[in-house]
Amino acid sequence: MAEMTNELHGRVAIVTGAGRNIGRAIALDLADAGAAVVVNARSNKTEADAVAAEIVARGDKAIGVIGDVADPKAVENLVAQAVSAFGRVDFLINNAALRAEKSLEEMTFAEWRSVLDVILDGTFHCVKACLPHLKKNGGTIINVGGMSAHTGSKNRAHVVTAKSGLVGLTRALAQDLAEHKVTVNLVVPGLIGTPADRGAAGEPDHHRRNQTLTGERGKPQDIASTVRFLCGPGGRYITGQTLHVNGGAYLG
Repeated sequence: MAEMTNELHGRVAIVTGAGRNIGRAIALDLADAGAAVVVNARSNKTEADAVAAEIVARGDKAIGVIGDVADPKAVENLVAQAVSAFGRVDFLINNAALRAEKSLEEMTFAEWRSVLDVILDGTFHCVKACLPHLKKNGGTIINVGGMSAHTGSKNRAHVVTAKSGLVGLTRALAQDLAEHKVTVNLVVPGLIGTPADRGAAGEPDHHRRNQTLTGERGKPQDIASTVRFLCGPGGRYITGQTLHVNGGAYLG
């Protein structure tokens, strides 16, 4: 996308769950657009630092920050480090997720909560911590959803519920933050190939109900390109929306 080169220069992005796969692709693409990137991972410092180092090696700005988004204190530290390093926060990409599988009969409440804590509550914590900066800068929030939230999926009641909650939260935040010129959207990956041949929402092949109209899986970069667009000047009239990036998987 040469026509968009450096369109995010001077801006700062926090990307949660950015150590691998889709999160990593988003971090790299936003850096390519000129943004300084805070690469967050829950516990794998090696992965977060590797992504940050990859960005720095290309001549762009990035730091790796470890922190569990389910922990409000860890999120406060994440945002504080972003501001300390780069002076501002313009883009919040809520990508962190847990993708467990278990039947409802066998699922404990603790297992149920652990998934909602990261996907749904983690998004809440990140938004709250970033809000003063996003309001000041007229920023962008992008939540990363899951295809299973729209199709259902066996043995994943906690994940489906949490990802479905992001749909409502996105719409509510878009209403609440419109007066501050903050846009809020949900990007839903589907049938995305990863090194482990799992979907972007984490579902193995046997959970997939449909094939794509294009006849091929998408790539993490396809999601990253959509996120980059929404962060850029061309995406400022889009808010409160759910964007499905899935090759027409619902239509086959």
